[in-house]
Amino acid sequence: MRELTGGRLLRRSIGRHRRRMAAAVILLAGHQAAEALVPVMIGVIIDRAVGTGDTLALLLWVLVLAALFTALTLCWRHGARHGVIAMEREMHQLRMEVVTRVLDPRGHRTGLRTGEVLQVATSDAEKAAAVMHAVSMAAAATTGLAVSAVSLLTIDVPLGITVLVGVPVLVAGLHLLSPLLTRRAAAAQAAAGETTALATDLVRGVRALRGIGAQASAADAYRTSSRTALRASLRAATTTGVQQGLTAAVSGLFLAAVAGFAGWLALDGRITIGELITVVGLAQFIAEPVRVLGFAGPILARARASADRLVRVLTAPPVVAPGTRTALPDTGVTLHDVGYRTLADLNLDLAPGETVGVVGYDQRDCDALLELLAGTVPAGDYRGSVSVGGVPLAELDLAASRGMVLVEQHDVALFEGTLRSNLNAGTEHPAHTVEAALAAAAAEDIVAAHPDGLDHPVTDRGSTLSGGQRQRLGLARALATGPPVLVLHEPTTAVDAVTEERIARGIAQLRGSACTLLVTASPALLAVADRVLVLDGGRITAAGTHAELSEVDERYREAVLR
Repeated sequence: MRELTGGRLLRRSIGRHRRRMAAAVILLAGHQAAEALVPVMIGVIIDRAVGTGDTLALLLWVLVLAALFTALTLCWRHGARHGVIAMEREMHQLRMEVVTRVLDPRGHRTGLRTGEVLQVATSDAEKAAAVMHAVSMAAAATTGLAVSAVSLLTIDVPLGITVLVGVPVLVAGLHLLSPLLTRRAAAAQAAAGETTALATDLVRGVRALRGIGAQASAADAYRTSSRTALRASLRAATTTGVQQGLTAAVSGLFLAAVAGFAGWLALDGRITIGELITVVGLAQFIAEPVRVLGFAGPILARARASADRLVRVLTAPPVVAPGTRTALPDTGVTLHDVGYRTLADLNLDLAPGETVGVVGYDQRDCDALLELLAGTVPAGDYRGSVSVGGVPLAELDLAASRGMVLVEQHDVALFEGTLRSNLNAGTEHPAHTVEAALAAAAAEDIVAAHPDGLDHPVTDRGSTLSGGQRQRLGLARALATGPPVLVLHEPTTAVDAVTEERIARGIAQLRGSACTLLVTASPALLAVADRVLVLDGGRITAAGTHAELSEVDERYREAVLR
């Protein structure tokens, strides 16, 4: 299979809607052909009915003209309908492809931030799908020009040749700006994506920015990015404006030249008055398809630039390459002599049914450990071995490894829906499981506070909930899933001490027979762990119970005791 490129993506878009596109092109071409025949019919009426004084002929040709107007109206209505449906459906399909690729559990190496991916899935998908509009417009305009040229050749050969030669030269000249349009449209889209990504990051971290008093710096960064995007957009708009202005001016001059030449032919007696009116009418009509062909250029340029950005996402290689093994002889996790980022020769064993606490003096060590356990690190990016259930992680089927180990990150992600849909997360848990998870996470009060209970609506990212409520709901969701190995990263930082004690006891009770890893500095959580490991300098440097380490290790006491 050939590599997907921007051009091939656009051709694929047209191809998978070929029936509707064919209908749109044929009907819109019919509309333009009928439009071009209107001045021809008017010239015929003048020569064969008005000039001869034949009332019956006048009535007949007027009926023909009425039929022509009916045909062009119906062709436009149904042709535009098919074109718009094809464009909207392709836009939807492109967005679904981007979302499917982004949500691929293997991850993706696009190099784009969240806001940039959002820009690709929305704006770029829309602009790429607009290729349907550009193609149907160009085909219809070409048909109109062809009918006009044939009509003019019938009236006078030199006049027709002038149009046949002049129009292609005119259109080719106007398209000389297309490469520049493509480059500037791509630059504008990239700058807009950067600004969108920055805005997304700032909105997510607005509370943290307020906490450290960095609002002014963040605003300055966004202002700079926004101005850069504005300049790129203005450059693209200026080039488009120049191209469209040239199109209008040149087509107007061409119209004047054709009309002047036809007037001279009429004075010389080589064409009739009706033919003169036809020529002038066709010359006026020709200006429109020429402008349409000129306007189709910028649309195609933007479509190509956006298609290239779509291809970057759709063809991005996966981060991890999962294996095929699904059978797991055990339920534990083992890391042997693992080196990854700040981790150096890390050895860690999590036995089935064990609750282990990990205290990391350097947050970078904790982040690296969580990435490894989440299975988001390619096998070639770390040394040593990571085994889940006695099987090397690289050999495991992705669904099997993710079903065995669940890593609940500190940054809880809630989705628009209800409390129930967030707790179930796509899997309908039994009522008693959800109730037990809510109790263990000390989150029953969140449900009880609303008349709708579990059906209470939740906004995007849980913005109507407090930080502590979001954290407890995220913990309840992880506990309801009930994985054989559950990794929790600082699950109680946003709750008070009393609630933290309740959560610690709840986790210990609910997860009694399962393997749980608590990456935390919470003394309440560490107190319920069977053992606590100290992660320092990328290695495990101490081990024992929370009470033992608190008694003998001063640095440990400073890190965890509040």
